Amino acid sequence: MGKATGFLEYVRKDNNTVPPLERILNFDEFHTQIGDKERTGQAARCMECGVPFCQAGTMISGMASGCPLHNLVPETNDLVYKGNIKQAYERLNRTHSFPEFTSRVCPALCEAACTCGLNDAPVTTKDNERYIIEYAFEHGLVEEKEPAVRTGKKVAVIGSGPSGLSAALSLNRRGHKVTVYERSDRAGGLLRYGIPNMKLDKRVIDRRIRLMEEAGVEFKYGVDVGKDIRAKDILKEYDRIVLACGASNPRDIGAPGRDAKGIYFAVDFLKEVSKKLMDEDYDADKLTSYRKMSWGSLKGKHVVVIGGGDTGNDCVGTVIRLGAASVTQLEMMPKPPIDRLPSNPWPEWPKILKTDYGQEEAIALFGSDPRVYCTTVTEFIKDKSGKLSGVKTTELKSVKDESTGRMSMVPVKGTEKTLKADMVLIAAGFLGSQEYICSDFGVERNARTNVATSEGKYATSTDRVFTCGDMHRGQSLVVWAIAEGREAAKAVDESLMGYTNL
Repeated sequence: MGKATGFLEYVRKDNNTVPPLERILNFDEFHTQIGDKERTGQAARCMECGVPFCQAGTMISGMASGCPLHNLVPETNDLVYKGNIKQAYERLNRTHSFPEFTSRVCPALCEAACTCGLNDAPVTTKDNERYIIEYAFEHGLVEEKEPAVRTGKKVAVIGSGPSGLSAALSLNRRGHKVTVYERSDRAGGLLRYGIPNMKLDKRVIDRRIRLMEEAGVEFKYGVDVGKDIRAKDILKEYDRIVLACGASNPRDIGAPGRDAKGIYFAVDFLKEVSKKLMDEDYDADKLTSYRKMSWGSLKGKHVVVIGGGDTGNDCVGTVIRLGAASVTQLEMMPKPPIDRLPSNPWPEWPKILKTDYGQEEAIALFGSDPRVYCTTVTEFIKDKSGKLSGVKTTELKSVKDESTGRMSMVPVKGTEKTLKADMVLIAAGFLGSQEYICSDFGVERNARTNVATSEGKYATSTDRVFTCGDMHRGQSLVVWAIAEGREAAKAVDESLMGYTNL
């Protein structure tokens, strides 16, 4: 696949990136495509490796290795190398519902498992994927048509995040009549309200939703199933239900002073910023000048982000754009190594140091990495009016529990510090599905509060009700959500028709 000697002739070249101090002036996407000739060279680097781990999507040591969608990576790279982008899109479309999303926000499990990356830089599969899908949209290749034959079956999808959209797309293509219920004012779930615009422009989501609507998928917004409409009524109207409501319970920090004014969950903060930006027609000047946010202006304020993951990084990039005077990102775990350890061999997911866009921007603007490792908050400090004024922290160290043999992070005496903080954003992950929707449908949940199913299955304990995405597997990646949506659609289709051709 690709050019037999391509990996020897070409060095990896990522998409162009707007410099940090320029891109923080707006909320626009900051990655731009390289030229067609350069893209051909990047695709040529794909090796005839024999065993393409990039498309395996298997679990190794508890971590995914390769694409969960099993995209035909070597084939699409080969077609890009040969200049046949139309066929590359047709190949990609066989396995993928929304390449325009993952090519922007996925951590690229395919690249982490790339054979070329064993001794050199991996193939730019993620950027190649974005090139393919944007070419396809530009040349009118991406179509969604009303099915020629309808099955007469009706399916309700609850939730319009990546898993719900994926399930709805597949079921509609099959000929079932699909209605998507979304409690927010727009479709997308955390794609829209949990990922900042500079990472995924929301007009990219709108473009896809328009196609789905043209093909007959109905969207009902501002409807909170389980509250506005009860499960018993939904079950009467539809033949099957797909619960794709996400893992919507944010993990809290129960330190003293938690009731201080100025502490927010990251998902609520990011949602408000994204909604305001869309309401202002993507005019960043209005967003940063008017400051019509629930917390007021961030100009000159000090922000502490609790959580070192992708959401924490998104918060760092967002508060910088809103004018924060400083930002500190606290991470409980130790700083990862720069290179793979012997205990983390290829093709496992590389547990190495990653400096993401928000951290890059903080370094460029403030002169230092915002991340502080092995540290947790022990107290939120309030002033006399109850407003947040600072946080107390302590360092942590990894200690083995002799009774269980497990390692845990414990406080280190004498390492207490106080940080100035006008705002704290809690980005500590999510705990699972929300109680009210699960109770209303009567579905069983497992110990992690995810909706329970048999191993590898999507049918819940309630007849005719299925589940997928984060609500099923717990907090995970967009690519996993899309894969789950596709698989759940197969299960629903088979239960309706006795077989499936999805």
